[in-house]
Amino acid sequence: MDITTIGGVVCAIGLILLGQALEGGRVESILQATAALIIFGGTLGAVLVAFPRKQFMMGMKMLKVAFTDKKADLSGLARQIVEFASVARRDGVLALEGKLAEVDDPFLRRALQFVVDGVDAEVTRSTLDAAIDADFEEHIVGAKVWESAGGFAPTIGILGAVLGLIHVMENLNDPSKLGGGIATAFVATVYGVGSANIFFLPMANKIKLKLNSEKERKTLIAEGVLSIQEGINPRVLEEKLRAFTGEEAGPAEAEKKAA
Repeated sequence: MDITTIGGVVCAIGLILLGQALEGGRVESILQATAALIIFGGTLGAVLVAFPRKQFMMGMKMLKVAFTDKKADLSGLARQIVEFASVARRDGVLALEGKLAEVDDPFLRRALQFVVDGVDAEVTRSTLDAAIDADFEEHIVGAKVWESAGGFAPTIGILGAVLGLIHVMENLNDPSKLGGGIATAFVATVYGVGSANIFFLPMANKIKLKLNSEKERKTLIAEGVLSIQEGINPRVLEEKLRAFTGEEAGPAEAEKKAA
């Protein structure tokens, strides 16, 4: 689980409720079923109108991405690619065919298969780049679903507030109903603005960041495999892949470069 996502939501809601309690407020005063129905029901309906079924379901699917922490070992991946480069340089690219069974990453296996099959370098590059972009565009729509929900919720909150005030105006002759109507009006605004800024928009941002990280990982694979196909020296390839892993050259590598 991604502790930052869970911890952030809990921290935001918890501290807001704590602040209200310190001011003498009660949690029960903001638990309004009517306001929740208006805001979350209205937001759901607006999102359904804005997105086709397939894209909406992708948004629901991508919510899991925000709550799970799939760590990518870029350094380990770079070392694995450099090892493949060493094998290809020593024994030829056909020797990589025997290594394909050891590769767990589907994208890396697919890229290496292009090299083994002798596919032209330009075709390999264009195919891998197209696959990276297509996968990114397919999943980024999930973030757009939550981003749209974050845009709709505050507006629906205003709508809920107006409905609550209309209810108040209709019952000016009955003071016993004024309190409930005013509470619903203000709580609807709280639900709309709060849900957008605590949940919907942050979720969209977290999904985007994780999708960008996955895109960078696949780009590392593509650049590494294309370098193998071009016959680049494994040591040079290792230095090239450091730009993706964010690692600095160690003392031994730094001395070699200085020499």
